[in-house]
Amino acid sequence: MKTLIERYVGARSLTDRPGTIEHTRVALVRFAAWLGEREPGLSAFDSVNRDDIVAYTAVLDEYRNPRGGRPLAVSTKRWHLGALSGFFRDGASWEWTGMPAHRVLGAGDLPRMVKALPRFIPEDQLAALMTAIRALDCPHRRAALLVARWSGARRGEIARLDLDCLDRYLDGTARLRVPAGKTKTERAIPLHEEAADAIRAVQLLRNEATDRGLADELTGVRTRYLFVQHGQMISTTYLFDRGLKIACAAAGLSDAAAPRAPAPRLRHPVATAPHNAATGFGKIMTMLGHTSADMSLVYAQVSDREVLRDYQAVLGPGATVAGPSAAALRAGTLPSSAVDWLKSNFFKTELELGHCLRLPHEGPCECDLYLTCAKFVTTPAYAPRLRRRYRVELELADDAATKGWAREVERHRRAADRIERLRADLGEPINGPEARTHPDAAGRARARGDGRAI
Repeated sequence: MKTLIERYVGARSLTDRPGTIEHTRVALVRFAAWLGEREPGLSAFDSVNRDDIVAYTAVLDEYRNPRGGRPLAVSTKRWHLGALSGFFRDGASWEWTGMPAHRVLGAGDLPRMVKALPRFIPEDQLAALMTAIRALDCPHRRAALLVARWSGARRGEIARLDLDCLDRYLDGTARLRVPAGKTKTERAIPLHEEAADAIRAVQLLRNEATDRGLADELTGVRTRYLFVQHGQMISTTYLFDRGLKIACAAAGLSDAAAPRAPAPRLRHPVATAPHNAATGFGKIMTMLGHTSADMSLVYAQVSDREVLRDYQAVLGPGATVAGPSAAALRAGTLPSSAVDWLKSNFFKTELELGHCLRLPHEGPCECDLYLTCAKFVTTPAYAPRLRRRYRVELELADDAATKGWAREVERHRRAADRIERLRADLGEPINGPEARTHPDAAGRARARGDGRAI
């Protein structure tokens, strides 16, 4: 077993970070020690079955920390079982002798983690905190925290910034080159001039003649780092944890134990501001170093002011709404449980031209003709889309008429009449700006050679 663990750790060390390798090794050694106590005669992993994994999972559930008596955190339990899952998966795939020929633990067997929304610092507290950060005596701490505030980079990425990480775009805006970190990808992003000035102040403190650089832990390339003292890289604990503790105390944001504004929360304003400004997801992902839109959507869920405005336009007092459910909303006849559900799930009910207020106990909606659905409701915020859809329906009706499709003509004109009534109920003029978020529907229909709606 020891030989197999060492062989696996050696293979994984070629691609994984040292910290990940050490965690994997510890998890595998602990499992092997437990397995040896459970079955003393066992000498290899090829006899391990699912019953052994279930028994080991129960041991992890019953474990209590000797110091505080607390059980294992879900994240720690997932870490242990995740290492075992990868070990048996790779061993079976690589057909190693002494390993099970099939997987005995899959990804679906790992404990589920709670997907929490990012925490943020209220604007008034953030302003006081930034004032305290600017007053820090240590230029390294001041620069690191200002870069975190204005770039959205992760702590480990900031601590590994190159000495020459800063240059400019053609228009003079400061540009920061963020090193490869969690996503193994470098990126270049715009940087606020305040943070750029702080970086330049640190650069002036360095003696380039005697700076030979250090080997980078990810790339192995000798690098001259920005945050270095006495020939050693400055730790993230010194730059961020202790720096923030001092700044929070100066700003009156600390309790007796720890600061209420940990460094990752400085990432929140940079993440949410582009969402509020309707910036494209590609640009936001580049700024934050995300590899998928799902990672950026986490911040969109807590920052989308369009969702808030649309929610208030329907459920807020004195809202202007139209549609079959408008009367019930205005009269307040919906039960409180229904209103509570809508408050929690309103952003999930958006359609092209409004919202569907169908409640869970009514079952799933079985029709696509939501313009005539009894639960459809829309607001003035959708007026540009309504105008555009109205003109599209008329164009499709004319196109169908030229082809002699009487039923299609009738269907598109009924849709246009319905949109006209919704527009009138909202008090919106027929002429006005139109939404241009989608290609022209009539043009696409003509390209297909028919008059069907999208």
